[in-house]
Amino acid sequence: MEGSEIVQLMYLADLFKLLGDKTRLTIMALLYVQSLCVRDLVEILQVSQPSVSQHLAKLRIQGLVKETRQGAWVFYSINSEHMPIVKMILDQVPDMQHMIKTMQNEQVKAAY
Repeated sequence: MEGSEIVQLMYLADLFKLLGDKTRLTIMALLYVQSLCVRDLVEILQVSQPSVSQHLAKLRIQGLVKETRQGAWVFYSINSEHMPIVKMILDQVPDMQHMIKTMQNEQVKAAY
């Protein structure tokens, strides 16, 4: 094997290891639908804020997600630079649109 092939295999092994975690894969599937902040992910996943933040940090370090500041909020989204391989994986994951809509409906109800 050539050096570039070994590097590509190592990258793919790291990617699959990272996305082999159910929570991280779910976060990626949710972000595939739309950008979300940590609070939204905590509400949808029903896990602690530190847990969500730790998973997001791992995804961000690998370059799979990016963050955008909007005032006091930080929104996370899929980093399109990694989209070909990540898109192939996420196309196989169930659509998470319904989870996001449920969270948004609950937020609207709570506002009243």
